[in-house]
Amino acid sequence: MKNLIRSAAAAAVIVLTAAACGGGSTEASGEASDAGGGAAAEEITLQVFAAASLQESFEELGAQFEEENEGVSVEFNFAGSSTLVEQIQQGAPADVFASADTNNMTKLVDSDLQGAEPVDFTTNTLMIAVPAGNPEGVTGLEDLTAEDLNLVVCAPEVPCGAATETVEQAAGLEFSPVSEEQSVTDVLNKVTAGEADAGLVYVTDVQKAGDAVEGIDFPEAQEAVNTYPIVTVVGSAHPEHAQEFVDLVTGEQGQELLVGYGFGGA
Repeated sequence: MKNLIRSAAAAAVIVLTAAACGGGSTEASGEASDAGGGAAAEEITLQVFAAASLQESFEELGAQFEEENEGVSVEFNFAGSSTLVEQIQQGAPADVFASADTNNMTKLVDSDLQGAEPVDFTTNTLMIAVPAGNPEGVTGLEDLTAEDLNLVVCAPEVPCGAATETVEQAAGLEFSPVSEEQSVTDVLNKVTAGEADAGLVYVTDVQKAGDAVEGIDFPEAQEAVNTYPIVTVVGSAHPEHAQEFVDLVTGEQGQELLVGYGFGGA
């Protein structure tokens, strides 16, 4: 009988202990659930629409911006400035717009799509790009008019195309390109791929291409210096971060980086 009582008592102790442990586990579990169920830090994606010639420099600035702003990622849309303006006008979600000329920025402003006053942040000039070794022996703009030379330029509505028309008129020449591209990157790619004997691109593009191309200066380039403006876009989902990115580009750190990529002063 005593053994039976002892067994029952021991069983009761076990049940009570298990209940106590179970209650503790439930409470701890509840605390963990509460902690995990709290609002997570907001993940922000900043949409930056930028001229194709800015790709390498802006990607580096974007990486710096992400390091300095936890939870923020920068997503770029690189293309010809005229294409980017059209996309924004059609409702594409953009937080920042950086143009390779003032004309396309004016289009944005005329549509009341600027979130602030545009700021000029750098400049760029044209240069003749030829494949490594310069097979056709190009030395200046006049050589680009040769009938048997395959010349590639930007389309007139693109900043590098408008600059091409300016230097063409300044030199009193008439080009007959085999194609007109929608971005300066496309022109450079055709030269590096051997699909063109020469192309008119920016100084920064020649620097970017390295040994794949040779760059040829010409005096008329100073007649068509492109000024690059940047601005936040109206209706931005993240206006404060958008302005911070603009500040990075226009600030000392951004300016030093752009010079390193071959851009000129604003």
